[in-house]
This record gives sequence, structure tokens and C-alpha cells, in this order.
Amino acid sequence: MATGKRTDPYRNFRFRVVIDGIQTAAFADATIPDTSSDAVDYREGTDAPHSRKLSGQTKFGNISLKKGLSDNMDLYNWRKAVEQKGALKNRKSLSLILIDEEGNDKAQWDIVEAWPIKYDVSPFSAKGNEVSIETLELVHEGISRVK
Repeated sequence: MATGKRTDPYRNFRFRVVIDGIQTAAFADATIPDTSSDAVDYREGTDAPHSRKLSGQTKFGNISLKKGLSDNMDLYNWRKAVEQKGALKNRKSLSLILIDEEGNDKAQWDIVEAWPIKYDVSPFSAKGNEVSIETLELVHEGISRVK
């Protein structure tokens, strides 16, 4: 019989996105990018008749941020700056922070050297009544879970 405090997993619907220098409304969706490392086969002439697996290049997946379209143009302007001046001086750090049901920060992923590669707005339709969504896709050079 367990006597310790019950620990439920966190739900995914409460989160914040903090981007350097950009104050914007809450996001409806945010993806935490995957990470993977290539396996490199290596064999020397004196090795057994099979190759060894060495770690190769680490790759990071893209981040997708979605929010309701509003008067705030910060995300669009960030993408436009990359189009006009390149990514070098338009990279930003950001954090994806998971919040528990009491409003406490519980998990945090910090992302470095991020910049937008794609900006998209959902299609307009005279027959629809959905909220218009703007999507920003970001590439980056590293992610780490810090909490």
C-alpha cells in the first residue's frame, strides 16, 4: 500500500512562451522540438566483423507557435526583419514554460539562437466563424530542459 503523496502528470493546456523582447498574447499551441543524434558506423581493420556505433551530429526539430491573430504585429515584424536583414542579428532566446493547475511553473525548456523561417495566417472564409490563427515556425541551435 502506497503511503506517499500522489503525483499526477502535468496537463498540457497551461503554458507560457517567453521570447526576448517580444510581448505578445498567449499562444494556443506551442511545440517542444525533438532532438536526435545521428549514429555513425565506424570500423577499424582490427575490429570484430561488425562496426561500432559512434555519436554523430545532433539535430534539433523546429518550433511551431500558434496564436489568435490580433493587432499585435511583433511576430510578423520579427519574421519581416529576418527576410530583410537575415537571421544573424535577429536571433532570439525563448522559453516554453509548463504551468500546473495552481499556476506554478513546473517545467521549462530554454531555446537559444531561434529565428523564424515561416510565417502563416489561416485562410479567411466568409462561411466560417473560427478564430484566425497566425503561425510562426522557428529554427534554433539548441534546447535544454532547465526545470
